[in-house]
Amino acid sequence: MILDLTPFTLFHVILSLMGIGSGFVVLAGLLGSAKKEGWTLIFLITTVATSVTGFLFPYSGFTPAIGVGIISMVFLVAAIVALYLYRLAGAWRSVYVVTAIVALYLNVFVLVAQSFQKVPALNVLAPTGSEPPFAIVQGVVLVLFIIAGYLSLRRFHPAYA
Repeated sequence: MILDLTPFTLFHVILSLMGIGSGFVVLAGLLGSAKKEGWTLIFLITTVATSVTGFLFPYSGFTPAIGVGIISMVFLVAAIVALYLYRLAGAWRSVYVVTAIVALYLNVFVLVAQSFQKVPALNVLAPTGSEPPFAIVQGVVLVLFIIAGYLSLRRFHPAYA
């Protein structure tokens, strides 16, 4: 499967996986009220780069992938502004938490969708992406991110240096 990818697609996939991995480290930090500044920078850079490279694939017309990329970029810009421009002051702390978690969720959403398309064992369960196994997995992922977001909003109260 990996060997079938073009170099650009492989680069895009690596960026995406780096964004997801670093995003989970950042999420763990949010849950423990730690900023994880280095991991946050990696998460934001790789997640922005994932969206940007996603726009560079040859498409004809508007696709769901482009829609997810646009939505993700909006949330990422808000997270970056809240963190680096407003330094999490006041309501910007909540803006950062919500937008960072939504950006991570969107990457995981796409990972699940791509997994069901590309991994034969999963594709058999949901070949069109509209079958119950796909919906159940995406529903569980969404519920877990909602819980993580709620807990992060309650717990993440760092002092900005």
